[in-house]
Amino acid sequence: MNRAADRLELVTDPVRRTGRTLLSAGVEQSYVDVEDPRHLHFEYVRRIAAAAELTAPAGVPLDVLHLGGGALTLPRWLAVTRPGSAQRVVERDAAVVELVARELPPLPPEVRVEVADAREAVTATAAGSYDLVIADIYRAARMPRHVRTVEFAAEVARTLRPDGLYLVNVTDLPPLVGTRVQVATLRAVFGDVCVLGDRRMLRGRRYGNLVLAATPRPGGLPVGRLAVAALRDPVPGGLLHAAALDTFVAGARPSTDDDPH
Repeated sequence: MNRAADRLELVTDPVRRTGRTLLSAGVEQSYVDVEDPRHLHFEYVRRIAAAAELTAPAGVPLDVLHLGGGALTLPRWLAVTRPGSAQRVVERDAAVVELVARELPPLPPEVRVEVADAREAVTATAAGSYDLVIADIYRAARMPRHVRTVEFAAEVARTLRPDGLYLVNVTDLPPLVGTRVQVATLRAVFGDVCVLGDRRMLRGRRYGNLVLAATPRPGGLPVGRLAVAALRDPVPGGLLHAAALDTFVAGARPSTDDDPH
């Protein structure tokens, strides 16, 4: 049975004719330029990419796990900017995987896509497997509960190498309660955490996306370079870290598997 809520489609950007937007029930999910994978349309995707660039010197291949695939914007970008990177993409929605494989350019062999649940995939992954884990996991515009708990964050941390980086896309609206809880959750597991985003978002003045960056080693985030990269974006952004992040979290409690639904 076809339902509007299940409708998936790829539409051409009327302004940039090589651009394709993946829509789910009319809501934008991903954007890919079929001729230029380096073009990153969405602000939060550019922030993730800028942070990922600081994981290793330019051009050095990375071992990457993508939790949530969509139209595979970042795997395509990494394949071009860091050739030879071994990338594993876990996408829960088989219909998305099928549509993207049918309608968009093929992926290089170093990018492997599997249909699976993100938490199950992470739990089954060997320790120390990845330099970079990127999470963009949403279902019906919400991050599923089982991938936003301390227990899940601990599994992600286990799969990272000591200097590895975990990047999370968080969609939220004022007063950013969900983001504050997610920051507290990551801080319960990781040695260093920060938040990147449009300054209006950081002040709780609009709906949108924030990017959380975390690494296992205390003091391990290149905070200065992350702040510079945020400022250089076409939509200049800010960064919350250390004392500023303490104020932002403001007593929010980490989420656990035992919390009531």
